[in-house]
Amino acid sequence: MRKETASTAFASGKSRTRVAVLALPGVNGFDLATAVQVFSQAVPGERYLVETCSLVPGVVATSTGYGVEVGSGVDALAAADTVVVPGHDDRCAPAAAIDAIRSAHDRGARMVSICTGAFLLAEAGVLDGHRATTHWARADDLQRRHRTIEVVADELYVDEGDILTSGGVSAGIDLCLHIVERDLGRDLALAAARSMVAPLHRSGRQRQYTPPDRVTGPAGPAVLREVTDWARSQLHRPITVTELADRAHQSPRTLARTFAAHFGQSPKAWLIQQRLAVACRLLEDPELSMEAVAARSGFGTASNLRIHFARAHQMPPSAYRAAFADLPAGDPRPAS
Repeated sequence: MRKETASTAFASGKSRTRVAVLALPGVNGFDLATAVQVFSQAVPGERYLVETCSLVPGVVATSTGYGVEVGSGVDALAAADTVVVPGHDDRCAPAAAIDAIRSAHDRGARMVSICTGAFLLAEAGVLDGHRATTHWARADDLQRRHRTIEVVADELYVDEGDILTSGGVSAGIDLCLHIVERDLGRDLALAAARSMVAPLHRSGRQRQYTPPDRVTGPAGPAVLREVTDWARSQLHRPITVTELADRAHQSPRTLARTFAAHFGQSPKAWLIQQRLAVACRLLEDPELSMEAVAARSGFGTASNLRIHFARAHQMPPSAYRAAFADLPAGDPRPAS
């Protein structure tokens, strides 16, 4: 019989739930501190009992060179309602740690990863058959190494019930606050967010800030490379699927099958994705108006740009510009 999980424990009136945060040698210190800070410091009322653990108690070296004092051994995972695995150097994960993660999952503990901690969950088989995310720079590697996982490369976090994964660094804060809201409700989660001077909600479906040049996808056959290279050089103007098909000397239906096989999407969806990548680069230039960004990226109007941008990134282009444009303090242009 599966053990009572952290979320059901709160629902049944349990006043505290045990959270074990695994700190193996090479742990990302920020990821580790995120989970400890949210669950043990930011949430009022000591609702979580947090333990940091490693293979053996003692000082554990982080990926940036400093050490952290860990009070418990890996057996802490056996008593935890929630297991949090921060980012680690996954190339040297000890077998004992993988076994402990697998055992915790098998008995019903809620499993949470931050950043590359997803690789340890994957190695333990926890993510098999599930959607999961990790830092965008490692998403392709995670998918290549674990084919049974549906890797979602650009979402901040993925909630699969008692298996939750997040992207890199600050996305771990979003996920931990999401868990608090799930467990304890909006009011206590909002109090935790205020304590950390962080927004309560960046939705899990908001996109990670992936560099625009990562959307090109696999090269494919020569004819596809020629067509896509040409299309990228013409994104400032309207391009039809028929025009792409003519340049590839294929019918539109055949071209659609070719794109689906190599890019996993239709030619039209691919064109929109490329235009969005151009728009992201242009938005980083504060001197360009929204109309200029829309025209140069092929969306035509600022209104059309906003519609497509919000649909893809769950934020308006002005919010992206505010985050990434080199703007002087007080500059009002992000709101344009």
